[in-house]
Amino acid sequence: MKNSEIKGLSQEELVARIAEERENLVKLKFAHTISAIENPSRISKVRKDIARLNTEVTRRKAESATETK
Repeated sequence: MKNSEIKGLSQEELVARIAEERENLVKLKFAHTISAIENPSRISKVRKDIARLNTEVTRRKAESATETK
């Protein structure tokens, strides 16, 4: 997921997407533990996507906090 796509999402969509990606990460880790998945770098990609989404949420909270002051 690109940063430009992430910035286009609303706050609710970001939160929902984070939940989906976390669920996906758990499933990937479980599948990889049971038997090696075809492309284990997908786990790393999903973790990075979650981090990008969380960063955007944090950035928006910081912006809204400075606007209210």
